[in-house]
Amino acid sequence: MGRPDLSRRRLLAAAGGLTVAGSFGFAALGTGADALASGADTRVRYWNLFSGGDGYNMIAMLDAFREDNPGIDVKDSTLQWGSPFYTKLAMAAAGNRAPDLGVMHMGRVTGFSPGRLLDPWDVRLLAKYGVREADFTPALWKRGVIDGKLYALPLDIHVQLCFYRKDVLKKAGLLGADGRMVPVTSTDEWFDVLKEAKKATKKGLQTLGVHANDQNFMWWFFVAFYTQLGGTYFNDAATEVTFDTDKATEVLEFLRRHVTDGYSTAGAADGEQFINGAPFTWEGNWSVPVFSGAELDYGATPLPPVFGEQATHAESHSFVLPHQSERGGATNEAAHRLAAYVVQHAQQWAAGGHIPAYTPTLSTAAYKKLSPQNEYASAMDHQATEPKVWFAGSTGILAQRVGPIVVSSTMGSAKPDATARRMKGMLTELLASKNPMDGRTAAQGGAVA
Repeated sequence: MGRPDLSRRRLLAAAGGLTVAGSFGFAALGTGADALASGADTRVRYWNLFSGGDGYNMIAMLDAFREDNPGIDVKDSTLQWGSPFYTKLAMAAAGNRAPDLGVMHMGRVTGFSPGRLLDPWDVRLLAKYGVREADFTPALWKRGVIDGKLYALPLDIHVQLCFYRKDVLKKAGLLGADGRMVPVTSTDEWFDVLKEAKKATKKGLQTLGVHANDQNFMWWFFVAFYTQLGGTYFNDAATEVTFDTDKATEVLEFLRRHVTDGYSTAGAADGEQFINGAPFTWEGNWSVPVFSGAELDYGATPLPPVFGEQATHAESHSFVLPHQSERGGATNEAAHRLAAYVVQHAQQWAAGGHIPAYTPTLSTAAYKKLSPQNEYASAMDHQATEPKVWFAGSTGILAQRVGPIVVSSTMGSAKPDATARRMKGMLTELLASKNPMDGRTAAQGGAVA
């Protein structure tokens, strides 16, 4: 099921153009050439999946690195976002044709056969170039650690947010003295806020955009609120399903109520409605450049902690080292140097709405001036992530299988309690299945890597 309106790719296109690659081809966005750049003695081949505004921000950081490190030639290539990217990366690693550096969503690392398709980072080399474990939140760093080795170096976290129109909320009496949305700590308070906001909303507009018929957004929102309730999916060893159907039902009923009470319209163009005056929309932080570009008077907070505990859905872009049989030497060190540089110079990256993973950036005066980024940076401390299993992660099989089940409840074709039981059944089925990305049969696993 495709996103109905301002999808991630459309939002990025609006922010600065979109480069579309073929299914397994790529478009080179950087300034690298087939021959080594003048004065360079080492080349780093770098594959990423950043297009639109993200792509241009990444290019700016790479160009700054080139200027500061003329001895290293960066050959960067941008591949098609989603499963095609992971398929091509897996096939290249399995066939010993992998780039020196790559990008991967953190949630996909566990399923990418670390040790076979990915090589571990040399943390001593990272430290040599100024990047240490202490520079990251512990939970985020640990997500990239598998069997005691670091396989994913975090670049950012990207989160689902509650965007709000300050002009509409002011009219509804829902802005605090600090100019921000009044705090909400329960479902009753949240629906009271929606009730008052609806009174101040122009006719023809919904009160809140929740992407009710989109399997990805519905899954992300479920993960956030289920985490607020303390819900789990599997035991620590990932050998047993621990999914709590009662808690899941509570979340599903909460999500469904937005539609049944008339605050959200299924199939509405949520992003466009927000631009036109709808008071709320729940979107990814990648919407920031679009809403700022529209010169809206708006703010953005993590998803409301309606179940008591703060938690908002989060994923992370991370740097990885695709497997090479002879990884090492000057090229490998240059790859470490490049990744460390970009992570430490993520102020440019924050302009796209992402929260830099490198925590010293968050305390700089320049970052603190970014609005609304400075309002939701706290999401770094209460991330709701998918379970650490091979079938999880962005565009992964978990979202593909469970997302539509959540939608069936939100859209009213299935009751929440029955939906929760179906979700548990699907989790049980997935846990019993085998990861096809074992490093030997990479070509089989394009859709699930």
